[in-house]
Amino acid sequence: MYVAQPIEWTERGVVMLDQRRLPAEEISYTYTSYRDVAQAIREMVIRGAPAIGVAAAMGIALGVLHSAAESVEALRPEFAEICDTMARTRPTAVDLFWAIERMKSRFAQLAAQSDLQKIKQGMVAEARQIHLEKKATDEAIGRFGAEFMPRQGQVMTQCNAGALATGGIGTALGVIRVAVEQGRKLHVLVPETRPYLQGARLTAWELHRGGIPLTLITDNMVGHFLKTGKVGAIVTGADRIAANGDTANKIGTYQIAVLAKENNVPFYIAAPVSTFDLSIPDGDCIPIEERTAAEVTHLQGVRIAPDVHAAHPAFDVTPARYIAAIFTERGVARPPFTQSLPALAAAPPATAR
Repeated sequence: MYVAQPIEWTERGVVMLDQRRLPAEEISYTYTSYRDVAQAIREMVIRGAPAIGVAAAMGIALGVLHSAAESVEALRPEFAEICDTMARTRPTAVDLFWAIERMKSRFAQLAAQSDLQKIKQGMVAEARQIHLEKKATDEAIGRFGAEFMPRQGQVMTQCNAGALATGGIGTALGVIRVAVEQGRKLHVLVPETRPYLQGARLTAWELHRGGIPLTLITDNMVGHFLKTGKVGAIVTGADRIAANGDTANKIGTYQIAVLAKENNVPFYIAAPVSTFDLSIPDGDCIPIEERTAAEVTHLQGVRIAPDVHAAHPAFDVTPARYIAAIFTERGVARPPFTQSLPALAAAPPATAR
């Protein structure tokens, strides 16, 4: 089954597939500067919480690798600026900050050796390890979540939580992929996900290339299909999960969850433990990124609306009461999430049954 490769570390630099150009063109860029990696994250060359984390880790490794500092003490302030640059890219996805903190921790360990070459090699190795772990995480999430998918029939997702968003097989789409590989006969309903069309451009592209049956629908068709389409489950990704289970995901997810509840369709989240933010009590504390209005008033550079004010909150928050379960690489969290999320966060990595 085809799996996209959105990011890769190479000897030439960090190679990213430009997701803004899909599905019309498959164009990749090679980045050799951490500032260029940060710009690629901001401009959504790469997107999706886990993939953003991988990109940030690789960007930090690039910055250290190409540093001209001649001592560890000279490198320290430069390293801090590299990390701050990555932290300023996109505020909602907690995987970004998880990856930055992990790279900081590794830097602190390596810096104690006072060997610049070992520091550089070690930071590159850590970034590549994060990427490998994300791939393994996706596969475990997929195995846990597949058990909750119907034996046959329709399922729905939102935005793109596939390989393009993670660097592995995907979280939500990973669940669907594994379920199909296990023999479940699934047909995926894919809302287009305005205004950036991650569903229409990316999820539809991934599923089609992977040979998984799908039907693309517009965002305002969701209620109709949940009422009449015999949907067996909905599974989406997440960018940040609060301590009570409130979950931030791509704008439009909240209304899908509400409609799912109304129509007795189970609504699931598939996300790694690194997406948990147990430091905040609920979704009201999750920062919501506001992107440029031009992404609403224009479509691929072409104006589709008059010159008026337009809002573009990139994410919304789904209250925990609408979520039936959260699939992670360490198991499945069920309500009450105030108990199950901390338990999973503290648990060692597990192998899914």
